[in-house]
Formats: sequence, C-alpha cells, structure tokens
Amino acid sequence: MTTDSAAATVVLPASTAVEGPVLRLDEPFSFWGGVDPTTGRLTATRRAGELVTGRVLLIPETRGSSSSSAVLLELVSADLGPAALVLGEVDAIAGLGLIVAREMGLDAPPLLVLDAATQSRFADGELVRVETNGRMRAAAC
Repeated sequence: MTTDSAAATVVLPASTAVEGPVLRLDEPFSFWGGVDPTTGRLTATRRAGELVTGRVLLIPETRGSSSSSAVLLELVSADLGPAALVLGEVDAIAGLGLIVAREMGLDAPPLLVLDAATQSRFADGELVRVETNGRMRAAAC
C-alpha cells in the first residue's frame, strides 16, 4: 500500500528536505548487531543484506543496546547512514548518536517519530520526500 502523505513529529530536523526509498522494518530493531557499520547492510533481520544507506528507514519499535548510538555515529561518519530515521516512538539512544554526529560536524539524517500504523501505510521501496517540518509524502517521479 502507498500513502500520499503523513505528518511525523520532528525530533532532530534536517536543514533541507531529504528523499530516499523506504526501507520499512516490521520487527523490533537494534542498530547494535542489526546493521554492519562498515557496510551499511542489515545483519540481524529477515532483511539481512539490504542497505540502510540513503533510505528513509522506518522502524516501528526499537530494542536493545545503548551501543546503538555508536553504530549510528559510525554509519553517519562513513557516509553510510539513512537519508532519514523514522521511529515509532522517541528513542534517546538513537537520538544521541545523531546528536553526537552533528556536534562533530557530520551531516546526520533527521530523526522523526511516526506511529507504527501510519508507517505501515508506506510501501517498501516507495520513493519518499521528508520535509523539514516532518511532512512525509510520495516523491514526484
């Protein structure tokens, strides 16, 4: 299913709008052990091998380690991070990794919150534009 638009809550804004294909995970996810920070590939999900790099990453529920912030920082530092990170609820650990990346002068992706039910309306692979105000919509082809 595809959706025309949704309004996410902006936790960490982007300076400009970003676009990318959706990578929607349907299970609880931890960056620590869930993604290889040297390749940007998922490792511990049914989607193992897929890249998070440049994707609008939709995660309905996070789990796990406080080391997730370090993995996110490594991804951003290596230019392997997602275009945007959209979580089902606020996760301070994920946010910390992105804040540290920004403090280091890196171009960290925006962090948004959008409930899992609304996330599920976005089709995996659908090209999505995320505006600085949190509006997410299908990108023009």
